[in-house]
Amino acid sequence: MSNRVVQGRMVTPERLAELIEGESVLEAESIEDADRECPDCGGDVVRVGYMPSVTAFVTGYKCQECDWSETDAE
Repeated sequence: MSNRVVQGRMVTPERLAELIEGESVLEAESIEDADRECPDCGGDVVRVGYMPSVTAFVTGYKCQECDWSETDAE
């Protein structure tokens, strides 16, 4: 599934990556279920892999209900 509802709005993989990263990204993969609960509100979490720059690939996690998000970037 490529588009998902996040915080009441339908988002594309690129838009979800932008919400997590805070700025535009070069490319994003499909949105998938993360099989985990949000630590803030207990809502469902989705994940998306994306490239914030030409030399990096990041997996970002975002709650579908609240503002919580995180990445696996170090």
